[in-house]
Amino acid sequence: MPSDRRSRKRLATRQGISDAATRLFFERGFDHVTVDEIAAAADVGRMTVFNHFPRKEDMFFDRDEEGREILREVLRQRDPRVPPIETLRLLAHRLVAEQSPYVEFSARSQGFIETIEGSETLKARARAIRDEIAQVATMALSECVGREPTDPAAHLAAGLLLATWTVAFIQAHRTFRQSRDTKKAKAAFLALVDQGTIGLKAAMAGTPYA
Repeated sequence: MPSDRRSRKRLATRQGISDAATRLFFERGFDHVTVDEIAAAADVGRMTVFNHFPRKEDMFFDRDEEGREILREVLRQRDPRVPPIETLRLLAHRLVAEQSPYVEFSARSQGFIETIEGSETLKARARAIRDEIAQVATMALSECVGREPTDPAAHLAAGLLLATWTVAFIQAHRTFRQSRDTKKAKAAFLALVDQGTIGLKAAMAGTPYA
């Protein structure tokens, strides 16, 4: 089908722009790379770049929307016998087992973290994404148990969940930086997710989230 070809071509162009941008960001730092340089490296026009990525930061965090959809989908399709909080703990283990790029702790991911640390713009966007994902988690959690998005318990659960995963990510990257051992970093990530989930379940006792 022509539409399928168009879709594949569009996705390939988007990926090419993202790959070119990421390479330049890693080499020179996010703030020292222009959109025109990214367009030239990807062999596309400046407007094509903006058609795919409204902001320069979106080229760096190009998996953001995909990650949100994984969160929504796992709660939408959860086994009703498994509480939402446990479903999300199991998701962390599944992502590690599947070697998902979201839980990659390697020399490449270290470059990703260092690029963020070297740019105030990227640090600000990372904080904004964290807040946005907390909102997505609130909506998904409340929806999967049939409560309103304004449910205070859903907001609390989402905030504690994001705090747990954030600490786990930071510690796992720190572990890799010190040890250069991916296996050890993944173990640190899962240990903190498991530990945080115990507290989360205790805080949410008596609600449908736990």
